Amino acid sequence: MEKDALLRRYRWVLGLFIIGLILSGLTAFPLLHELRLMASWLGIENHAAYAQHEGLAFWLGYVWHGLEVTQQHFPFVAYGTDWLAFGHLMIAVFFIAGPWRDPLPNAWVLKVGLFACAAIFPLALICGEVRGIPLSWRLVDCSFGLFGALPLLYCLLLVRQMSAGTSSSS
Repeated sequence: MEKDALLRRYRWVLGLFIIGLILSGLTAFPLLHELRLMASWLGIENHAAYAQHEGLAFWLGYVWHGLEVTQQHFPFVAYGTDWLAFGHLMIAVFFIAGPWRDPLPNAWVLKVGLFACAAIFPLALICGEVRGIPLSWRLVDCSFGLFGALPLLYCLLLVRQMSAGTSSSS
């Protein structure tokens, strides 16, 4: 495949990954609003009555209640999720400034991204257990590592192909 076509495909796939990072970061800011919206979709009207529900509705109601109470009495705790959002946005900048602009010498950023995707699994499974997060929700969190790794692995494959094309034409 021609190097320009490889680069276009690479940037399209990496762009999807970067958009995912940005959206993940941006959605960490309005958590309480998002929970209120999801609760209304599930018919949960009162966060304090979460125990009346089961399954996902119980969990979302429970989390909604916790965030409402925390926001009311300890709003500074939300600053932690603001930093989470900031972290996602800054990581996206690293992918734009490095691998997006110049794939071959910045393939190491893709590898660090893969390491981060793999590290999601022990974090979610261990820390989630310690924090009382249901296994089903921890598996959803793990899926971010899996679905994040797939485009990065594909981008690394494309980098190898671009590199092979560059070295053979030299």
